[in-house]
Amino acid sequence: MQSALRGVAPADPSPVLRLEHATKAFGAVQALVDGSIELWPGEVHGLVGENGAGKSTLVKMLAGVHQPDSGRLVLAGKDVTLPSPAAARDAGIAVIYQEPVLFADLTVAENVFMGRQPLRSGRRIDMRAMVKKVEELLGELGVRLDPGRIARGLSIADQQVVEITKALSLDARVIVMDEPTAALSAFEADRLFAVIETLRQRGTAILFISHRIEEILAICQRVTAMRDGRHVLTEPAGTMTPDDIVRAMVGRSLVQRDEGERPRPGSPVLSVERMTREGVFVDVSFEVRSGEIVALAGLVGAGRSEVARAIFGVDRYDAGSVVVEGARLRRGSPPAAMAAGIGYVPEDRRQQGLVIEMATSTNIALASLGELRRFGFVRRAAERRFAADWSARLQVKYSRIGHPVSTLSGGNQQKVVLAKWLARKPRLLIVDEPTRGIDIATKNEVHRLLLELADEGVAVLMISSELPEVLRIADRILVMREGRLVKSLPSAEADEETVMAAATGQLAASGS
Repeated sequence: MQSALRGVAPADPSPVLRLEHATKAFGAVQALVDGSIELWPGEVHGLVGENGAGKSTLVKMLAGVHQPDSGRLVLAGKDVTLPSPAAARDAGIAVIYQEPVLFADLTVAENVFMGRQPLRSGRRIDMRAMVKKVEELLGELGVRLDPGRIARGLSIADQQVVEITKALSLDARVIVMDEPTAALSAFEADRLFAVIETLRQRGTAILFISHRIEEILAICQRVTAMRDGRHVLTEPAGTMTPDDIVRAMVGRSLVQRDEGERPRPGSPVLSVERMTREGVFVDVSFEVRSGEIVALAGLVGAGRSEVARAIFGVDRYDAGSVVVEGARLRRGSPPAAMAAGIGYVPEDRRQQGLVIEMATSTNIALASLGELRRFGFVRRAAERRFAADWSARLQVKYSRIGHPVSTLSGGNQQKVVLAKWLARKPRLLIVDEPTRGIDIATKNEVHRLLLELADEGVAVLMISSELPEVLRIADRILVMREGRLVKSLPSAEADEETVMAAATGQLAASGS
């Protein structure tokens, strides 16, 4: 990750955009109580806050989707109103969302110039001029991408580059990036940061929204924190620590695990011996003991999720064995894994962990229907009592427990998946990217929950691409690279450099 150029003075002596004391209510709900932010040319400004803090409402005001009930929006020194997204675009404000929406069957160049294509005589589209201009813009960004390529199949990272290119073609003075790295690999995120630095040097004002504090501190010059719809603080990034930001956002510090109070791990719960799946992972062996959190770290594509899926029986493996508390587990059988006391929280909670249109109560009870069934039927009242109990334990926030789980926030959906498996009282809990896409406060609650489970004797196997998370709560870190387990580190001996060196093969290359 690139380091921020902290302390660099903005290119111009005044902000390009200023929102002052904006408010917004939707019926009885006050979404924004006091929204204030300043964006300067040549500056990356971080915006942080938990879900419900008012960030999305503020962004939609800048995008022209919502208009403030009160307050001022000042652009280049003049009070403006943005009655529509088109007005925001014409004013030089571009918003790039976490998952861009492109026309899949059009080319990159056609997506960039959609609705305003250059014309030749006879009002025919000048494809050559359009492609040439997009090539120039991509060259300015330092990105290699074919303007003539069809958009279908582009990675999220490349789709975001297309949106940034579109913003440049519109001469956008302000670019808002809403959770742009949530679905990116570490390599793709670094490329995006390089593009952001290029934009900054061009004098563009960038608003960067992320739940990842390490990214905010690495690439932003200033940080604004919001809580409960209000502006809390704006400070130079170089003067802040991660804990400073968390306290501003949620009013408390990150959960930490005190080495002196941690119980010693017990006997092995999971033993994986020389497990191999041709072309995916090879000769993987490790143990997870009761009361221990073991993290599988590595780059995207290293085989971590595939190992977890094979242990739980979602995928079959070709050789080796999985033993749970001394008993060999039948391969390729999730029911056998569940019967052995394994719970599995998958990486994609919406597609694999939830039945998204079913009620929250039903989703929580799904893995425990055998316990709730009487004479072959599951009574709705019993299901709701069961779900309400586990919702209270995990502090799941919902309007009605009988409403579809799709109505919940991402963090609460993740808690529902955790509740579903914790209700079975697992001996081993496998969690794949347990905090991806959720806010800092909910992430903190998930960390607290995993630590409590370990303290109660549950064995936890965690897969995470966020190294600060791995280093914060894991007892041991197993590093995978290209389908092989290449390093095992106790947490006391691990740091980001050591883990990344192993994940990228630098340790092997240096002979260490």
